[in-house]
Amino acid sequence: MLLAGSMAHFCLHLILLASFLFIPSTHELQAAQTQVLLRLRKHLEYPASLEIWGTYTGDFCNLSPSAHMSIKCQDNSVTELKIMGDKPVKANGFNGFAISNQTLSASFSIDSFVTTLTRLTSLRVLSLVSLGIWGPLSDKIHRLSFLEVLDLSSNFLFDFIPEKIATMVKFETLILDDNYFNGSMPDWFDSLSNLTVLSLKSNRLKGSFPSSLCRIKTLTDISLSHNELSGGLPDLSGLTGLRVLNLRENHLDSELPLMPKGVVSVLLSQNEFSGKIPRQFAELGQLQHLDLSSNHLSVVPPSALFALSNLSYLNLASNMLSGSLPDQLSCGSKLGFVDISSNKLIGRLPSCLANTSDRRVVKYDGNCLSIDSQHQQRGSYCKESSSGWKKFAAWKIVVVVAIIIGLVLVLALLAFGVLYFRRYHSRKTPEQRLLPKIMQDNSTTGISSELLANARIISQAVKLGTQTSPICRLFSIEELKEATKNFHPSTFIGEGSIGKLYKGKLENGSYVAIRSLALSKKYLIQNLKARLDLLSKLHHPNLVTLLGHCIDSSGQDGPGTHKVHLVYEYVPNGNYRAHLSDFSADKALKWSDRLAILIGVAKAVHFLHTGVIPGCFNNQLKTNNILLDEHRIPKLSDYGMSIIREEIEKPEAKGERPKSCHGRKLEDDVYNFGFILFESLVGPIAIDKGETFFLNEKASFGSQDGRKKILDPVVLTTCCQESLSIAVSITTKCISQEPSSRPSFEDVLWNLKYAAQVQATADADQKSDSAYPLGSTTPGIHSSP
Repeated sequence: MLLAGSMAHFCLHLILLASFLFIPSTHELQAAQTQVLLRLRKHLEYPASLEIWGTYTGDFCNLSPSAHMSIKCQDNSVTELKIMGDKPVKANGFNGFAISNQTLSASFSIDSFVTTLTRLTSLRVLSLVSLGIWGPLSDKIHRLSFLEVLDLSSNFLFDFIPEKIATMVKFETLILDDNYFNGSMPDWFDSLSNLTVLSLKSNRLKGSFPSSLCRIKTLTDISLSHNELSGGLPDLSGLTGLRVLNLRENHLDSELPLMPKGVVSVLLSQNEFSGKIPRQFAELGQLQHLDLSSNHLSVVPPSALFALSNLSYLNLASNMLSGSLPDQLSCGSKLGFVDISSNKLIGRLPSCLANTSDRRVVKYDGNCLSIDSQHQQRGSYCKESSSGWKKFAAWKIVVVVAIIIGLVLVLALLAFGVLYFRRYHSRKTPEQRLLPKIMQDNSTTGISSELLANARIISQAVKLGTQTSPICRLFSIEELKEATKNFHPSTFIGEGSIGKLYKGKLENGSYVAIRSLALSKKYLIQNLKARLDLLSKLHHPNLVTLLGHCIDSSGQDGPGTHKVHLVYEYVPNGNYRAHLSDFSADKALKWSDRLAILIGVAKAVHFLHTGVIPGCFNNQLKTNNILLDEHRIPKLSDYGMSIIREEIEKPEAKGERPKSCHGRKLEDDVYNFGFILFESLVGPIAIDKGETFFLNEKASFGSQDGRKKILDPVVLTTCCQESLSIAVSITTKCISQEPSSRPSFEDVLWNLKYAAQVQATADADQKSDSAYPLGSTTPGIHSSP
């Protein structure tokens, strides 16, 4: 009996101990989740929809949901988080950088934000809409391995959709509508075997329709409208669960594919589909909405299409449908809207379309129908258009065949030319080899084939010889004289690295910067035009865009010269050096501002090094060649001048090959960018003293006391020490006297981004500390009793 009582007493103590240990653990878990939510609110810069979080003192899991915010929890963890902000859906002029009152601020770090998000490890539903989130979506998002629904629509996300999303196998819904994703359309979706809804509408995604989608039997909704997809569509009949297919406003150009029998809405307008409407479409018994308008579809549509029992909306406008609809055409009882306007249809309008007493809306203008209407074309119009299209199609075939034959002949001639060239040059003396000429081949860049063959090929490189960017616009000298008042001294801006700069105003009211330089007539205009074409294809948000050129051969500057004018976009807000020299309180560049500018320039140079083939080096990197627009977005000018310097500068000695863009090493740009970094840290005092000043003061960089002596006071008062140390370290490496010790531009860019992220976190913490002074209680987090 005594033993039994002791055992009971022991068990009671054990239960009490377990309860004591369990309760604090649960409370700590709730507190950790609350801290993450408050941290997310700080990252999102305190949106109005989360205002209640600042004053709420209870358990966040018990917050009443609203139209703009809801939280659901299970087992003391957040499983569902939905936040809707009030930022605009699309911003005017967004190019990858923060825009005031439209995106989150320049200090926002999407990488830090996603890292914080991933601490909500039990999340299954995440919806963050219209919050101004901007930047490339971090691949750390894949750490939310239990996520089933992700909606990040109406933000400012750009670049590629992270490939690591393919590992999130629990995904059922992925919505990234109304963003700025501009990479290639992914084709790894088949790893998401549970996916039911995929919506990537209103982005800038390129490439073809992802064939991997055809292997996901669970799909019910595919919405990829308003992108830049091209090519054909595969057979979709195997997607038995598909209900909605929305591919409007792309560049898809195949014949229409077969559709799954259960599809409800098929929206394919404003593409380039051709051929007949498949008869199989008339067998889609569940179809309610069909929009095939603004394509190149031909022949008479299937009669049975109009009679589908569930079809309520049918739009076939602005195609090339021809022939006549049968008089006895039958229309389904639910068909409420039909648009067959702007086609080539002839004959009578069937009674079920002519009789609108049943409130059916029918549009048929712009055809050649035999009805009393002033909005029909003459009969000859439809006949001519039909025969004209056939002739055009035949002509296209002839052109394609001719091009193929021409390419074969050109390749044969090139092969013969190479053999002849090798034999001829094998006989030349060493002195003759000192004067190489630029060989013209099929490359539209004007760069020699040997150089292209030896260029480093980067996986994401832009092959300039084959891309579809337009060539330089040719301006007339009259246009440029009118724009600059005949190059009046009042329009003179200054001297660039090559030539004189003028500000001009074109006939359409836009301002341009015009670089004028002299060129000896002995150099080939054909070579120069090819090189200018290459320059015009260098498109990046942080490069001043070359709009076009003008070659004036009037000889006004002498009988042996041409005048070459390069026309650039005009960047109105001065250069970086001038801004570094401005110490007024409202205009002085804080450290975070300087980092944003440096990152922009580093992105541009990294693009010039690795985003084009061949890479473009020796880019005149100086602070006065970095221009800032009205939003302080940096744009690098004077880049790539060495591409045309071969044609502009005279060789100093006989037999010396002029310096070219491709003959210089990238270390030159890294070294020069190091001095831009140095000038950003030290201020205008470094401008004139340059390398000598850096070498003398290099030791001062190693300590905080030494930095205080030489660094710009604006930097010292607006930076955190960790961010500053990162920048100082990469600056020192860039200006290393040993070229092999200098970092790549990819390393430079990574370090600058990291420094900016550290600074942004420090600024956010400082803002939080000022909002909640030391000793106050952070809302929603409670101390243990």
